[in-house]
Amino acid sequence: MASITIECKLPGRSRPVFGDWHLSLPPEVDAGGGRTTLRALITRIVIEEVAAFRARQREQRFTRFLSAAQIADGVECGKVDMQGRTIRQQVREDDSIAAALQAFEDGHYLVFIDEVQALSLDEEVYIRPDTEVVFVRLVALAGL
Repeated sequence: MASITIECKLPGRSRPVFGDWHLSLPPEVDAGGGRTTLRALITRIVIEEVAAFRARQREQRFTRFLSAAQIADGVECGKVDMQGRTIRQQVREDDSIAAALQAFEDGHYLVFIDEVQALSLDEEVYIRPDTEVVFVRLVALAGL
């Protein structure tokens, strides 16, 4: 299945905020590529991320046993975690979408699609298989 790659960067950090992940092409875009708005693309990404968050929450309800390698990795990182707790954080999809769109409007992050900056939520962007979407999270400097 054709997909786009999502990456998030933070200025001043050489490593990405999280590992790249892939998202299937939006339904309004055919397999050869097509146009959609930045608003629709961000909305789709948020919907997928909320679904993934909910799935991770369900997985964490079960107590897990750690392998020797997982324990060693945890010791090296300073935290051995069985991830068996039940944290029930409610995430509303509509609220998450609204927050992401407002954060873009407020200039909290930039979006680059195949190295071209998208400037407006209603701007049409071209998406094709193997498109790279990069979010650059901006951090305000304190004391200015």
